[in-house]
Amino acid sequence: MDKFDRISQLHKTLQARKTAISFEALRDQLECSKATLHRAIATLRDRFNAPLVFDKAANGYRYATEKGAQAFELPGLWFTAGELQALVVMQRLLKDLGGGLLEEHLGPLSKRLDDLIRHRHLNLGEAAARLRFPTVAARPAGEAFQVVASATLQRKKLWFEYHSRGRDRHSERAVSPQRLVHYRDAWYLDTWDDESAELRTFSMDRVSRPKVLPAQARNISEAELDDHFASGYGIFGGKADKTAVLQFTSARARWVAEEEWHPRQDGKRLADGTYELRIPYRDHRELAMDILRHGPHVRVIEPQSLRDEVKAQLAQALSLYPSD
Repeated sequence: MDKFDRISQLHKTLQARKTAISFEALRDQLECSKATLHRAIATLRDRFNAPLVFDKAANGYRYATEKGAQAFELPGLWFTAGELQALVVMQRLLKDLGGGLLEEHLGPLSKRLDDLIRHRHLNLGEAAARLRFPTVAARPAGEAFQVVASATLQRKKLWFEYHSRGRDRHSERAVSPQRLVHYRDAWYLDTWDDESAELRTFSMDRVSRPKVLPAQARNISEAELDDHFASGYGIFGGKADKTAVLQFTSARARWVAEEEWHPRQDGKRLADGTYELRIPYRDHRELAMDILRHGPHVRVIEPQSLRDEVKAQLAQALSLYPSD
């Protein structure tokens, strides 16, 4: 533990107590020598002007704060080595996943964090080379992200133009934004859509010309949002009304048995070494893509509609490779 961590821990210990704590108890908590603790106490009291006093009656140290006075806080930003490590991981994660999305706003904070890292000699600069969060087939959120995020956080209604990929259709939407979701290297906006009077999800990279409206957004409870968006499979909302039963080969079972496809899935190993996975879903599109990813190592047992869909897609794929 370096001196900055020790001062921070000493402050937190004193701040959390209403009674005095003995010198020996402080030594045990900070795991340091008498001389080191004396230096930490002097630094906290003399350099940072902490109201630190020795209570002779209680034979210990405490913060002396007047009744009704604001509790003492260390000035500036104080982080332990572990907290700085966590911030560096978050900084790298935002850089890789955000694609420059938050660069303008996080730039000053990143600079301050870099200064702290250099000052603390923690060698956390290695994070740039040692940490990676690669994206695959990522879809950038686009220039609309800042406006949409602002409306979502301020709980204001939002207007935007939307270009649907599946139907190749342009429309204008007035919505109550509920939350932004980063899922499979793409950003989505969960909303209450005024036109359809239902909960809808919009892909952020298809949103353009967004405007924050003065009206307050309609608030949907977290429970209702989760019931709608988390019940189905993947990004497609709607309450699950079907259960897929999949059987994986014994070779692939070693991987699939440790994966979470859905929070309400049910899996078990069968007597022959294969693995059966039951997944609730409503819309088959994303589920079918994940099934096809396992190729010859998975078989759809039921429902028949999902079996037919996967078989049809496999047949279409095979038709692209006619025999010579």
